[in-house]
Amino acid sequence: MPVESAKYREAEEGVPEELRDIYREMVQHYEFLTWKEYGKGYVAYKVLAKMVLAGWRPSAQPHKTSELRRQGPR
Repeated sequence: MPVESAKYREAEEGVPEELRDIYREMVQHYEFLTWKEYGKGYVAYKVLAKMVLAGWRPSAQPHKTSELRRQGPR
């Protein structure tokens, strides 16, 4: 799902270029899962950006039961 909101762009600009792919992946996964769970893709972009800046990174492939597993390889 392409993100075009001003809030997304503002949060993304606060993430260094070398971390933006990680940030984008996290936003996509979070939005997908909130759509599946709640029917709305709400994302707190600044919070996710802060998590990436704090060191959040994927550490493993999704578990075989994960809904994200069906989203394709990282």
